[in-house]
Amino acid sequence: MSLQIGNPAPDFTSTDQNGQSVKLSDYRGKKVVLYFYPKDDTPGCTAQACSLRDNYEKLQASGYEVLGVSVDDEKSHQKFSKKFSLPFTLVADTDHHIVEAYDVWKEKSMYGRNFMGIVRTTFVIDENGIISEIISKIDTQNHADQILT
Repeated sequence: MSLQIGNPAPDFTSTDQNGQSVKLSDYRGKKVVLYFYPKDDTPGCTAQACSLRDNYEKLQASGYEVLGVSVDDEKSHQKFSKKFSLPFTLVADTDHHIVEAYDVWKEKSMYGRNFMGIVRTTFVIDENGIISEIISKIDTQNHADQILT
């Protein structure tokens, strides 16, 4: 079942790039940009992360916390975060619990072969934990602008 605007955002507990526990419910009272991306340190994912990094102060000034999620492990996230000086949390979802809960783990196709992977999607979650926006057509270069407008 796909999530819709107005649905409660599924809560989750996982770890971030530093091995610290991250729970979505800990962000109640704040707006959250929960973005799902396919893989650390790939061109599109890097462009998207850097757009969020470069506009992080604007996002924070608008009341947003940013959480990036992929199925990469903590070590991969840490390397990616350091390499590009990312100021926000990257959540490791190696067991696929979060991507499955948000229904972004789908069959994809590239160069004629099919495989399972993350469909790049951003959920904007309000202070009460309700999904207020779902962005599925991501402009990786200008993703922060998509959120702020």
